[in-house]
Amino acid sequence: MNETETKIIAILEKVRPYIQTHGGDVRLTKIEENVVTLTIDGACTHCPLAELTYNKVIRTLILEDVPEITAVVVNGQLTTN
Repeated sequence: MNETETKIIAILEKVRPYIQTHGGDVRLTKIEENVVTLTIDGACTHCPLAELTYNKVIRTLILEDVPEITAVVVNGQLTTN
């Protein structure tokens, strides 16, 4: 596991308990060419607030804390500015 992956997993571990209380989960699928791909599972896949949680909160944390990452993809949807 490289440093970038370690940082991203640490971010996901911080937000995972909150997501799990709502019946969902998030996992790192891959990192390729400075793009992180995440997969969301469970109730969060159909929740209207998931967009806020994933596109604003998690994406923001990753892009701020892991500057080498240039984009975040969640379930196939690009979530960059």
